[in-house]
Amino acid sequence: MPHTKRNTQGNLIVISAPSGAGKTSIRQGLCELMPEIKHSVSFTTRQPRQGEIDGVDYSFISKAEFMTMVETGDFLEWAEVHGNMYGTSKKRIEETRAQGFDMILDIDVQGARQVKAAIPDTVFVFILPPSLAELRQRLSFRNSDSEEVINRRLNKATAEIVEYINYNYVIVNDDLKGAIGELVSIVKAERARVSKINEDWIKENFLGGLK
Repeated sequence: MPHTKRNTQGNLIVISAPSGAGKTSIRQGLCELMPEIKHSVSFTTRQPRQGEIDGVDYSFISKAEFMTMVETGDFLEWAEVHGNMYGTSKKRIEETRAQGFDMILDIDVQGARQVKAAIPDTVFVFILPPSLAELRQRLSFRNSDSEEVINRRLNKATAEIVEYINYNYVIVNDDLKGAIGELVSIVKAERARVSKINEDWIKENFLGGLK
């Protein structure tokens, strides 16, 4: 349930990372520990990977459907990444936050820039791998990408990592459990900000008798 002591609008949390740094695993770990947080399921034109479920991991649609949604202004943010299109539904975000639930997005740096322009009070978290060598090893272990694709992802990673300075927090994912714990702490700290307190709740419970 949403936190009634907080404002009726939930926090929006964005996590970004180079491909292979572990942002999906960290996001899943957060949602397991804090099931009241809602994950925004992105739309994408890429094909599902083994084990991925439509509507759970992503909403898989055709490029024509995606471009129609772009033209009608349905996306809060969208970008082309490694030849595939990804987008976040504006309606899903607005409805979930209006119900008082925190919402988390795992999107790339292009999308994060668009979100920051549209919703400046968003909480931005950047996930780093321990090193580029470790990142290459993780990408190779996937066994789903060619060497050419892996090299392209590594080149893109260096361009993405310089964006960390535009985020509020940085987590180094050298230990998955520890990284998840850091993200949980960030979410809790953001909920406790004075700006998030419901002033009506304070007045009703503590200041009602004051003149």
